[in-house]
Amino acid sequence: MPLTVVEAGKKVRIISVMGNHGIQGRLAAMGMIPGTEIEVLRKTNHGPLIIDVKGSRLMLGHSTALSVMVS
Repeated sequence: MPLTVVEAGKKVRIISVMGNHGIQGRLAAMGMIPGTEIEVLRKTNHGPLIIDVKGSRLMLGHSTALSVMVS
C-alpha cells in the first residue's frame, strides 16, 4: 500500500520506492530504503506528511509519498 494511506501514529516498513531514479535517489539519501521502519507523525488528506525515519523528522509531499510502498 502507498504511504499516503497510513494513519498518523502508525509504524510501517518500506517495501519499495517507485518512480524515476531521481526520486529513488533523493529518498535513499534521506534514509528511506526498503526494509526501513518509519512512523507517520502527521497526515492531511492531500497535503504533506511528516514522518520519522531513524530519529529524524521529514516532510514528504503527497505525490512523493504516493511512490513509497509500505506494509
